[in-house]
Amino acid sequence: MLKENGYQFIEETKLPNISESDQNLKKPQPPYETPLKNPRPLIGLPKPEGIDFGLYDLRKAIEERRSLRRYSDDSLSLVELSYLLWLTQGVKSIDEKRHVTWRTVPSAGCRHPFETYLSINRVEGLDPGLYRYMALEHKLAPIRLDEQFNAELAQACGGQRQVLTSAVTFIWAAVPYRTVWRYAERSYRYMYLDAGHVCQNLHLAAESINCGVCAIGYFDDDTVDALVDLTPPEMFVIYMASLGKKSPRNE
Repeated sequence: MLKENGYQFIEETKLPNISESDQNLKKPQPPYETPLKNPRPLIGLPKPEGIDFGLYDLRKAIEERRSLRRYSDDSLSLVELSYLLWLTQGVKSIDEKRHVTWRTVPSAGCRHPFETYLSINRVEGLDPGLYRYMALEHKLAPIRLDEQFNAELAQACGGQRQVLTSAVTFIWAAVPYRTVWRYAERSYRYMYLDAGHVCQNLHLAAESINCGVCAIGYFDDDTVDALVDLTPPEMFVIYMASLGKKSPRNE
């Protein structure tokens, strides 16, 4: 029998139960990007417009996409990481008149309520550890550089092997107020839908460069939030995905 507390979320976010939004109340909107707590020099990424891996058939990517939990020991190049970040959260332009960022993925009301963190294991030119993608500048911010971080993350995911052995694990943190500002309580439905859009883009982009992805919804929320140094409910991890080069054993 279904537990009623799960469905309560659906009930309380139905349209008749939604409060008037802060946008309608003329309150200022939140920033497009969350400021860094401890700013450090940013690491430049190869420019998206200069990246060309050739054409890849979309139907082939969709049909061949599957969750992969076994990866080769090969490293990702910085160009490949730049490509994946651009196709999952890249900012194509900022529309100051409409107060939105136009990105490579859809988002309810163009609110884009995510910050992308990366647990780096094997990326050429980058030390292992935790990074954050600064989407407005298309650069990386080092957050915690040590080889132990990924092992701690894997442990918080119930010891899932694919996190421990990935080249990189994408960690998407939700910033609810970006969407709540416009859609009030209904926003919490939209954020989970938006997270699915982002991860699907990662799956398809990964196929085009011979990588595999495993989306991860099972993790200890409090432990992962603490690892990434987030402060719920203002910001919390909503979804993750491990990624690495395909292993010949998967073929």
